[in-house]
Amino acid sequence: MLPANSLAVSKRVLEPQERIAEVLFGLIMVLTFTGSLSVAEAGRDDVRTMIIGALGCNLAWGLIDGVFYLMASLAERGKNLEALRAVRSAAPDLGTQLVATALPPLIASVLEPAELAAIRRRLLELPEPADAARLCARDWLGATGVALLVFLCTFPVVVPFLLVAETSAAMRLSNAVAVAMLAVTGVAYGRQVGRSAWTFGLLMVVLGGLLVALTIALGG
Repeated sequence: MLPANSLAVSKRVLEPQERIAEVLFGLIMVLTFTGSLSVAEAGRDDVRTMIIGALGCNLAWGLIDGVFYLMASLAERGKNLEALRAVRSAAPDLGTQLVATALPPLIASVLEPAELAAIRRRLLELPEPADAARLCARDWLGATGVALLVFLCTFPVVVPFLLVAETSAAMRLSNAVAVAMLAVTGVAYGRQVGRSAWTFGLLMVVLGGLLVALTIALGG
């Protein structure tokens, strides 16, 4: 709960789990295009159409995800602003309880009442916050990062179709690249949650394949 920049949150522009999620989303989207390509029947025109469709789709979804990121950032800032105002306007005991509620449960559980009261007093000493939550440069940078991650994930998977003339060989190489990227994404996620990195790498490959199959089956 910070008043500067409409109560900006103190974190990286994109947290690791956010980057992992965007990469996974981008991979699934492009794989729905490459996976629907018929190796036996596809010609160069079909491959070209697939590449254009994959690039266009991931660009569009990258922009949409960027807008969602901005909306979530603004909502979080508004929530923090309301929490600060509630603490300031409440009686001391209630204000202390509101501080505990705003903190992560694990952190709140180890703080003594006096420590929570001290946090409340420091909040009361802060300058008056802005009237309304506003986006800042970090939010726009984060939204740009989200859009780029979704869009750039397309290229490693479609590049084989640009470099290899034979569709079947390009498909095998593209699938190998996609599997490798899914595995790396799973390894990164496993490390984030403190679990076996290689187990999560394998699980991400399986999960990605299932999600792609489901998306294609549902006409996505």
